[in-house]
Amino acid sequence: MRTAPVIQDLLASPRPLSWGRRSQDNLTIVLFLLPGAALFLVFVIYPILQSGYYSLFDWNGFGRAVDFVGLDNYARILTDQVFLKALSHSLVIVALSLTLQLPMALGLAILLGRDLPGRPFFRTVFFMPYVLSEVITAIMWLGLLNPDPDRGFLNALVVLIPGAEAQAWLGDPDKVLMSVFVVLTWKYFGFHMLLFMTGLQNIPVEFEEAARIDGANRRQLLSHVILPLLGSTIRTSAYISVLGSLQQFILVWIMTKGGPVNASEVMSTYMYRFGFVRFWLGYGSAVALVMFLICLTFSLVYQRLAPQREHLGGY
Repeated sequence: MRTAPVIQDLLASPRPLSWGRRSQDNLTIVLFLLPGAALFLVFVIYPILQSGYYSLFDWNGFGRAVDFVGLDNYARILTDQVFLKALSHSLVIVALSLTLQLPMALGLAILLGRDLPGRPFFRTVFFMPYVLSEVITAIMWLGLLNPDPDRGFLNALVVLIPGAEAQAWLGDPDKVLMSVFVVLTWKYFGFHMLLFMTGLQNIPVEFEEAARIDGANRRQLLSHVILPLLGSTIRTSAYISVLGSLQQFILVWIMTKGGPVNASEVMSTYMYRFGFVRFWLGYGSAVALVMFLICLTFSLVYQRLAPQREHLGGY
């Protein structure tokens, strides 16, 4: 019985691609990558190199940069107490996000992932703040945190407590940073909750059923099955949270502008103040480059320490 010619061709060993075919395939790949690479070079690499160049000058943004100062801008950054305070505030927000915001989002995701009555409603309510823009969120919370009890909703509730007085939530140096963090948590809580819920849905139900058959209780099921399988989702959420906290700008600037007396200053507001308010663009470029190096260092360390294959499934 003769094998059909088509089947014979399929069973035959594949022939090596000719030099012309290989060159054509490589050219096709280059042509498809070229638009994205061009945009990346123009809007990412070029601004970074330009900031690095201007950071070596005392430049106000007008005319050519001719007053070369070398590394003086970087030396000033490392010795400026306001910048060091802004860096510490950014790190505080990072720490609070990792220790408070993400665990609460994970706990709520686990609750909503079960057969909780009204689960779609709660999922929508908690995710809705993330849909709002940061400008709208900041303006809305400025009204809620107004120190006047007749205008601020939160203080209107506080004064109802016997002996309690209205608080200057954004005017007290001891309260302003925590107040800003509360707003950040309200804004991004639902986003991280949705990430965790996505990871939970990708965990096979058979794993949990097998653990229950083996006699695992709820605490053991959570610590030995769910959390290990949710590992990559937790790491991804933490990575996004850290980078977002280090680069946070809009909410802080609209609500406090880094005040009072630099009590809520973060690196991005510090950079904006010197670069676009005072027009010290050379110094502002140096601050921007320092922020970029901090974020890049964290990203490289994360990529080095995290497993090679990261996905929301978690296992």
